[in-house]
Amino acid sequence: MPELFDHIDQLRRSSGRVTVATLVNTRGTTPRKEGAKMLVGEGGDVLGSVTIGGCVDAQVIEEAADVLAEMRPRLLEMNLGDEDAWEIGLTCGGTIEVLLEPVAFDRADDATARLYERVRAHAAQGGHAALVTRLDGQAGKLLVLDNGTTEGSLGAPFLDERFVAEAREMLRAGKSGTLFLEGVRAFAEVLAPPALLLVVGAGHVAMPLTALARVLGYRTVVLDGRPRFATRDRFPDVDDLRVGIPSELVQDYPLTRSASLVLVAHDYKYDMPVLKHALTTEVGYVGMLGSSRRGATILKYLAEDGVDAAALARVRVPIGLDLGARSAPAIALAILAEIQAVHGGGTGQPMSARQQR
Repeated sequence: MPELFDHIDQLRRSSGRVTVATLVNTRGTTPRKEGAKMLVGEGGDVLGSVTIGGCVDAQVIEEAADVLAEMRPRLLEMNLGDEDAWEIGLTCGGTIEVLLEPVAFDRADDATARLYERVRAHAAQGGHAALVTRLDGQAGKLLVLDNGTTEGSLGAPFLDERFVAEAREMLRAGKSGTLFLEGVRAFAEVLAPPALLLVVGAGHVAMPLTALARVLGYRTVVLDGRPRFATRDRFPDVDDLRVGIPSELVQDYPLTRSASLVLVAHDYKYDMPVLKHALTTEVGYVGMLGSSRRGATILKYLAEDGVDAAALARVRVPIGLDLGARSAPAIALAILAEIQAVHGGGTGQPMSARQQR
């Protein structure tokens, strides 16, 4: 989701009106999931992609100008033969649907623009949202927030009630998808704040690690007790850079299942208390830089301090996938690859090996 708002801001500076194209349905297997977006500005600027190939995106760009001219949404349904499907990542021929919506960010009365800004503000506070849009050509959008708030309408109270209930289930599952209820078809897009990557230690590995993580859309935080290391010159793009006692500062951040904690300070007085706190939370990934021997020593001390074996088993040390990394950027890549595999449910195996099984 951070990429969406970055793109909106970029296009808003050059043109007030934008066509937002969203992949709302696929039949077949594709690496681009429902919710993938492309934005086409009034001046022709293009950001994002709804597929990984050129044939579908080219048609979306062509249709975008008409959508802006008419200021009416349009649902594109594309039946693909095997060759076209292969180009965009589908394993066989099938059908995809792309919703094109005109949004006037330069007009205060544009309902879609207002709802996007509402989502942006909610996400900035760590909240999740589901934006439900009718796909039958009728006007209607319904915003469902994870705090129980709703805004907008699909056109009738009974529709709103049914779709709100389903949207809340999708929020819990964290997945976007198309719904068909009461004879009405709509797309429920789940929008989440950026996942947190919290790095303890502002050393040489932390710099490329946070830079790579930003490219992937993480919210990046670096904590260190050494002001000479934790500087904006060394971390110009990190979202939050703080100097202080890491074991105290780490408690200011929500270590949820979507969050990742990486310890690269290589310092016992940082690692021990931070780990002791983190292992009482639901944090989805915990990794520590260091050798197996160093890791075993720290885990032994934590066990003696009362941390149970199940909690200690969550700590990944040595950290990262085996990429043969030696340099700081390569080590950072190995760490981030493991984080992606853990949160994405991947195996870390080569895709070529997976295809051969």
